[in-house]
Amino acid sequence: MVTNKIINYIQDLYKTKDFIPLHAPSFKGREKDYVLDTIQSTFVSSVGPYVDAFEAKMQELTQTPKAVAVVNGTAALQVALRLAGVKAGDEVLTQALTFVATANAIAYNHAHPVFLDVDRDTMGLSPDALTAFLETHAEKRKNGTYNKTTQRRIAACLPMHTFGLMCRIEAIVEICAAWNIPVVEDAAEALGSSVNGKAAGSFGLLGTFSFNGNKIVTCGGGGAIVSNDVELGQQGKYLTTTAKVPHAWEYVHDELGYNFRMPNLNAALACAQLEQLDTFIVQKKKLFEQYRSFFEGSEIKLKQPLPDTTSNHWLMALELPNREARDAFLRATNEAGVMTRPIWQLMYKLPMYQQCQRDSQNQAEYLENRIVNIPSFKPF
Repeated sequence: MVTNKIINYIQDLYKTKDFIPLHAPSFKGREKDYVLDTIQSTFVSSVGPYVDAFEAKMQELTQTPKAVAVVNGTAALQVALRLAGVKAGDEVLTQALTFVATANAIAYNHAHPVFLDVDRDTMGLSPDALTAFLETHAEKRKNGTYNKTTQRRIAACLPMHTFGLMCRIEAIVEICAAWNIPVVEDAAEALGSSVNGKAAGSFGLLGTFSFNGNKIVTCGGGGAIVSNDVELGQQGKYLTTTAKVPHAWEYVHDELGYNFRMPNLNAALACAQLEQLDTFIVQKKKLFEQYRSFFEGSEIKLKQPLPDTTSNHWLMALELPNREARDAFLRATNEAGVMTRPIWQLMYKLPMYQQCQRDSQNQAEYLENRIVNIPSFKPF
């Protein structure tokens, strides 16, 4: 009965009984003009004014001095970890409750993820779990912080802002600074979110973003690295453009680089989308407030941002009472044409990460059994 009321409410919100997806992009700005401009200019590949404009806009939005446009969010993570100093055989502290790209980016650097628990309210990496792990397993040595259990160097910490809700990133950065561990923020889902006015992605040594088709701002694919260290950002640009030494005609590459360049065509679309980010967030906030009013007092809880934080409300999430209720809700809503989905399966349950070190994961497992996303694009 409760589920039927929710289905009817969402169908009324979107004014349809046809299929309602989880998210849908909105192209009502200058997208067509900018894309057509790239076609007419013939600069559709990885060099062009829209790439430069996109990077400048990302610097402005995140208040960081250097941004690098890349082909997708996973590539951004992979390169950012390398820039932070992650090498083969190292470890990276992260969360198991995340999209697989977070863990994969660590593995692409031939490093080992260590999965720590999350906070129940933010669904992001827990500072308490981080402190407990470091105090139990870590020791400082002359050349870095090491895991006493595995004897591997702990090269970075990689927290993720889940569904646009800010984790306790300030505390995480402070803890890691005390242990000389650089922080790389996975802000793939959090463009426009902030803590006390400071933008997601700007707290750590580096931050990364995704512009996949389902994100609040999209260019079909696309990603970005931002950094508070200009030289590090410049190195990121160099590595992602095949590590080519500038020359009028010679092809000289002096280290292993990546062809992770964002095409000018995609950057044009991204620029038009970024111009509308504030509008998108206002629309998302309006939808969130409607959902909050509807679910107030219900046994089904709408996940809320922490005080002193703002969320872009990319995907809105419900906490169901238990796994049985979650599964029944997923079945009923999807059968009715209202798309819902569970939160990700925990990373250490995937075959390639089953042997990774982890802590108790009490909160992550609690959330895995209960969290469901509901349609989160504007119906207005």
